[in-house]
Amino acid sequence: MKNVQRVKPPSLRALGIDAVNAKDEAISDSGLLPRPVGPPRNDERKFMFEVQVRDSETEARTGITRTGHGIFHTPAFMPVGTQGSVKGLTPRSLEELGSEIILSNAYHLSVRPGIEIIREAGGLHKFMGWKGPILTDSGGYQVFSLSRLRKVTDEGVNFQSHFDGSDIFLSPERVIEIQEALGSDIAMVLDECPPYTQDKKRIQESLALTAQWAKRSKACRRREDQALFGIIQGGIFEELREESLERTVEIDFEGYALGGIFVGEPKEETFKILGRLVPRMPADRPRYLMGAGTPLELLECVAKGLDLFDCVNPTRYGRNGSAFTSKGLVVVRNGKYNRDFKPIDEACRCYTCRNFSRSYLRHLFNCEEMLGPQLVSSHNIYFFLELMKRIRKEIEAGTFSRFKKEFEKQFDPNHR
Repeated sequence: MKNVQRVKPPSLRALGIDAVNAKDEAISDSGLLPRPVGPPRNDERKFMFEVQVRDSETEARTGITRTGHGIFHTPAFMPVGTQGSVKGLTPRSLEELGSEIILSNAYHLSVRPGIEIIREAGGLHKFMGWKGPILTDSGGYQVFSLSRLRKVTDEGVNFQSHFDGSDIFLSPERVIEIQEALGSDIAMVLDECPPYTQDKKRIQESLALTAQWAKRSKACRRREDQALFGIIQGGIFEELREESLERTVEIDFEGYALGGIFVGEPKEETFKILGRLVPRMPADRPRYLMGAGTPLELLECVAKGLDLFDCVNPTRYGRNGSAFTSKGLVVVRNGKYNRDFKPIDEACRCYTCRNFSRSYLRHLFNCEEMLGPQLVSSHNIYFFLELMKRIRKEIEAGTFSRFKKEFEKQFDPNHR
């Protein structure tokens, strides 16, 4: 076995595995939103991140994170439940597939069903029936994706709701207030995520705004049982990325995310920036890359030293009949699978692959049966989670580089 750098792992008690759920809440000064009463009992809900093993040939590492709703291991992939639901899958299914943490979106949940309803339900975990950790995105990406419906100022963002056209205002303070009411385990600051551009002045302005909003977000937080992550922007400009990193780290967050990545920039630019920037991020905090969504991207980003990932690809592709495998995509809608009675992936042990053929799945999609998208989405989530589990094992064994090369050699992005 190759040499790996091992860090003595914390005890289970130190990680709070037996921690109770956060329930102590009171009504805020506004009378609308919940806030905790007093410090967590015995520090049991405090967020904690520990690096366990560092790969000797790359920047890859494994870690364990404690939250008030349990632990998760890194590198980790978070299935996306934007509106409080991972499309087509129940919370029990996600647990059985091996998911330890999921992502939801504060902006979307504030529009529907509204924060008051979720507060009355006892928080997002109870509302959606998910017992594990949740990270909530702030809505910063919506500033980018709904650009035709918004106006950005120093104070915040004025939206025209994508749902009913009503006016919505998001400020850094309001976004923190919403996420504290949701009760997620990890909250994100509000940032501006501009589209890919080589306009350096535009990116510099966005960086400054994001840094200003980050300070305000940190200043207004009240929940001690909720971690807050800062977001690093800067486009493809290395010096701006470094400036954003420095300014964000000065504020001191529990974790750091890289935003504005995989938004249309050339891949070579992406990985060049990551290779220079990630090693300079605090080593004792989780490093989250927002939006990496293919197996090859995940492998490369893990090798760069990143810990946490999310993307809608597993369920979005699944709803359209496209399944991820170690050899590439299998698009079960394609006619060549009409009499193909093999599973999606003969090496896969998920429920879908153990019980159904490509031919049957194609039939379900052709008949517009809802079971088809559910089965392929379930397979895709399993594939991504198992890939991350395998990556962790390879890092621990000191064989990650070899595994990465073998996977990249057999994975054909053009396979259908």
